[in-house]
Amino acid sequence: MAEAKTTITDIDPAEFLAAVEPERKREEAQKLDALFRQVTGEQPRMWGPAMLGYGDYRTTYASGRDVHWMRTGFSPRKARHSLYLMGGYCDAETGQRRDAQLARLGKYARGKSCLYINKLADVDMAVLEVILTEDWATMNRLYPPG
Repeated sequence: MAEAKTTITDIDPAEFLAAVEPERKREEAQKLDALFRQVTGEQPRMWGPAMLGYGDYRTTYASGRDVHWMRTGFSPRKARHSLYLMGGYCDAETGQRRDAQLARLGKYARGKSCLYINKLADVDMAVLEVILTEDWATMNRLYPPG
């Protein structure tokens, strides 16, 4: 079985955040970090060179592939912030509730387990907090911390 390409690294999250460019993206990344810490109660760890993860979990897919991944997290990419929201991806009911929240969020794009935000001013931060909180609770229910 192939090893995962993205794993936990020894990169210091604070140093990573301090180096994010441009300044607006750095300030927004620090706001996201504060929100993720508040919701999860976790300190971030770096996954690969550019993703901050909060908590982790392990599972085995039906294919037999073992997975070790962040419970939630984000990456302040150049074009847009990528938020990794595994709860709605792993649980259909949470995904449906998220869809209702997304209708109130503001401007975003999405993938299967990702939410893409160009700038935080485009979204309602209170709605984003609700989404993160529900997502975190789902991950803890599905994959109880160990």
